[in-house]
Amino acid sequence: MNHLIQSIAHHGYLLIFLVVLAESIGLPMPAALALVAGGAAAASHSLSTPSLILIAFMGMILGDCLLFFAGAYMGWGLLGALCRVSMNPESCILRSAESFYKRGKVTLLFAKFIPGLNTMAPPLAGSMKMRFSQFFQLDAVGAVLYILAYGTVGFLFRDFLVAITRGFQVAEGVFGEVLVVAAIAYITYRVWIFRRNKVYRVVPRIHVQELAKRLSEGKSNILLVDVRSHGYYDSGAERIQGSVRLEPNNLVEELKHLSRDKDIYLYCT
Repeated sequence: MNHLIQSIAHHGYLLIFLVVLAESIGLPMPAALALVAGGAAAASHSLSTPSLILIAFMGMILGDCLLFFAGAYMGWGLLGALCRVSMNPESCILRSAESFYKRGKVTLLFAKFIPGLNTMAPPLAGSMKMRFSQFFQLDAVGAVLYILAYGTVGFLFRDFLVAITRGFQVAEGVFGEVLVVAAIAYITYRVWIFRRNKVYRVVPRIHVQELAKRLSEGKSNILLVDVRSHGYYDSGAERIQGSVRLEPNNLVEELKHLSRDKDIYLYCT
C-alpha cells in the first residue's frame, strides 16, 4: 500500500485514471485499492481531492460507456466474452440479467460494489436497449458513490494504512508464503469446480432444418419454447409460430406450466 501511495503521488492522476479505466472495461486491475491509495495521497496533500474525484469519475464513466455501446452492438457475444473466466459463462450472464430482472435499472447504482456485476452491468444495459441518457444518469451516480466510498476510506485512515503496510514489510517473507499457499488453494478449488460442472457443459442441440421438418409433419408431441432473456423480449416481440414464452429468470414458476408429455425444444437469442 505504501508503495502504491508513493507511485500515485509521483505519477499523479494518470495512474488513477488508467487503473480505474482498466477495471471498468473488465481488466483485472484493483480500482478500489487505487482509490483508497488516492484518498490517502489526498490526505497527505500530494493530490487535490476534487481533481482526484473528477479524474477517477472520467476514467470510470469512459470505460462504462465503451462497454455500454459495445453491449448494444455485440449483445450476448460480448457478455459471453466477459464471462469467459467464469466456469459457466451462461450462468454468469443469467445471474447478472437476474439482478436487472429483480431490481430493474436501479442495479446500476450498486453494481460497482459487486465483483463480476460491476463489469457486466454496462454492456448488459446496452444489450437490453436501455436509453443512453438513462444509463448515464444512473451509472454516474453509482460511479460517484463508489469513488467517494473508497476514496474516503483512504483519506480518513491514511495513518492506519501506512502502519499496516509497515507491518507487512516486516513480515514480508511470511506473507509471501501465505500468498503462495492461498494461490495453490484457489487453483485447486477452481479445478474442483470445473470438474464438478463438466457434466453441465454438454447441451443437446437440434438443427433448425430438422426441427422445422418435424413441425411441418404436424407432430402434436412437440412444444417449442421461447427462452430469450427479457432484455431481448417484450410483450410485442414476435415468436416462432406455435411457440410459448418462458422467462428464464423465473424458471421455478415457469416450469410448473410446461407440459410433461411432450418433447420440449428451447430457442434463445
